[in-house]
Amino acid sequence: MSGAVNGAVGWILRLEGAVMLAFSVILYRVLGGEWGMFALLFLLPDLGMLGYLANPRLGSACYNALHSYAGPFLLAIVAWMVNLLPIWPYALIWAAHIGFDRMLGYGLKYPDAFGATHLGWKDTRV
Repeated sequence: MSGAVNGAVGWILRLEGAVMLAFSVILYRVLGGEWGMFALLFLLPDLGMLGYLANPRLGSACYNALHSYAGPFLLAIVAWMVNLLPIWPYALIWAAHIGFDRMLGYGLKYPDAFGATHLGWKDTRV
């Protein structure tokens, strides 16, 4: 699978995911976020997987759109610019989810198959 990382670089990317997860959770707590809301919304970005019901190309596009740090970053910046800081906890939940996935080795998807990620092949069989 071209474009996938491995070895030490893969572990560094997983460590970055763990750091983002920890940072997001800590900042969420500092901002006084409600843990019930965190638990309720934590898996929401995984709805992007529904695109795979149509085909792998659409599935990977939907998944990647909801699993890029650009999304929560833009949400936080827009909330700050229009003075809607109560939106920040949602951006932090979203970023925490992405960090959690990356820490576990679930990377951005290639359109070949769900398991084809930028962090290498992820066996998703149960």
